[in-house]
Amino acid sequence: MSSDFPRQHPVSSSNGGDDARRAPGGLLDAVDQRTRLVGRNRLELLTFRLNGRQSYAINVFKVREVMRLPVLHVLPHSDSVIVGVTHVRGQTIPVIDLSLAIGRRPIRREGEASIIITEYNRRVQAFLVGQVDRIVNTDWENIAPPPAVAGRDHYLTAVTQLDQAIVEIIDVEKVLARLVTFDTAVSTAALDTELLRRAVGLEVLLVDDSPVAVGQARGILEQLGLSVIVETNGLRALTRLRRWADEGLSVPDKLLAVITDAEMPEMDGYRLTTEIRSDPRLRDLYVILHTSVSGEFNRAMVRQVGCDDFLSKLQPDELAQRVQQRIRERMQPAG
Repeated sequence: MSSDFPRQHPVSSSNGGDDARRAPGGLLDAVDQRTRLVGRNRLELLTFRLNGRQSYAINVFKVREVMRLPVLHVLPHSDSVIVGVTHVRGQTIPVIDLSLAIGRRPIRREGEASIIITEYNRRVQAFLVGQVDRIVNTDWENIAPPPAVAGRDHYLTAVTQLDQAIVEIIDVEKVLARLVTFDTAVSTAALDTELLRRAVGLEVLLVDDSPVAVGQARGILEQLGLSVIVETNGLRALTRLRRWADEGLSVPDKLLAVITDAEMPEMDGYRLTTEIRSDPRLRDLYVILHTSVSGEFNRAMVRQVGCDDFLSKLQPDELAQRVQQRIRERMQPAG
């Protein structure tokens, strides 16, 4: 995945003095630069506007390219928020009007209208937006969950403040769930029925801030007969794990695994893993990074912070197989 934004749309990078520098040297340099953030609870955000003055953002990890709005080819009978397809580097990519997708008026297709090409859960799509602003390097501690007054129908996963203005971070997984029917059923061929009969009731801690993602992952895990405990960010998960340890529980014995998202307000999954590995009472926990970010970036990050495994989201059979392998390891006699 290229980390360089093409010349069609130069994007400045700033957070008031702490530049998020782009890597000119290709994939390996990009991976190296990004992994310096890992375990430090930091992230890069691409900020943009839709039609008005309100700023929105998505994580740069998921962005392939930003470019001026190209010629779009209309897809007959497609969802109304899909405004067409474009061809980029030999790939046909659907273009989603992000403003329409979150219930606002359509993007004006003139002036500084642009598309942001992204990859989520091994799917590539572009989002039509208005003006693209800049890349910001910030801390997850500065990212907060959406306010309770936002209700249940919003498309935000978090909010933050930049230059004394509120920036709304889009829950892209929820946007895509509206457009794509994801099958969370585990195939019969992927299930070891005898193994799962012996494993009923084993506990898993699932850590994710997206209600959509939690529902999907919980559905998969419960098909395996597992008991699923949910926390909505890494800080809450770490607090729970430490509380159990303070109460005298052997947490690695209690939990089959911790399955954590990467991006979350207050504390991300990379920092959570770093904290787990640094606590003698928790360090033997089995940690799976379960994220919509795919590719070499995550593989490098996983190695750096010490996760035991890495899985793209919405792959029911793969998650089931990895968890069953963990159950087999857990049931093997010691020594």
